[in-house]
Amino acid sequence: MIEQFASAKPLSTAKPALPKLYLLTNDDEFELLMAKLEVALATGAIKLLQIRRKKVLALLDGAAQLYREAQQIVALANKYQVAVVINDDIELARKLGVGVHLGQTDGSIAEAKRQLGTEQIIGRTCHDSVELVKEAQAQGASYAAMGAVFSSNTKPNAKTVSRTQLLAGCKQAIDICVIGGLSVENIHQLRGLPISYIALVGDIMELSVDNIASRCQQWQQALSGWNESD
Repeated sequence: MIEQFASAKPLSTAKPALPKLYLLTNDDEFELLMAKLEVALATGAIKLLQIRRKKVLALLDGAAQLYREAQQIVALANKYQVAVVINDDIELARKLGVGVHLGQTDGSIAEAKRQLGTEQIIGRTCHDSVELVKEAQAQGASYAAMGAVFSSNTKPNAKTVSRTQLLAGCKQAIDICVIGGLSVENIHQLRGLPISYIALVGDIMELSVDNIASRCQQWQQALSGWNESD
């Protein structure tokens, strides 16, 4: 994958807006999770936050526990004026007054728009498929997520998206989110592409609380030169 993206160039002479950092929660113990989120959001680097707590949902009272956790996470995000989406759960998103990110089998965009309204962010997983990106755009999604760009600890067996597929996705009339194995060290390989969101889990959430602020600052510096030629 490294060689595929190393020569990526802007698709037009017009400089695209800088991508926004999109942070996904992990399965840390809740108190630790909140400490990490407090530090990350306080830097101002994070513009969108997804609540995804797979291990909590697997518990006997997982849905109730997730709701309690999500209330606190949303309150924290509101403090720093960061938009929030819930992973896969339209009903929970409605209860919390936030957006939703939907996998291909986790509900329809039309139903999400009906329950959440047009003002909320609605994302759709599109893997490496430009056709799914087109469907998401036609159905009114806010963004289409393409990946994995690189293999990652979160999804080590995920199919990676090719350079050609990603370029084609970026040409569609919908915001594109890239996800999968992205880091400060490899993001330069996508520099210049008109992507809207860079989704991160491990590159921030696997760090200790003490190291998160500096990592977010590294991300801000990396993205500040997004439209610059090498």
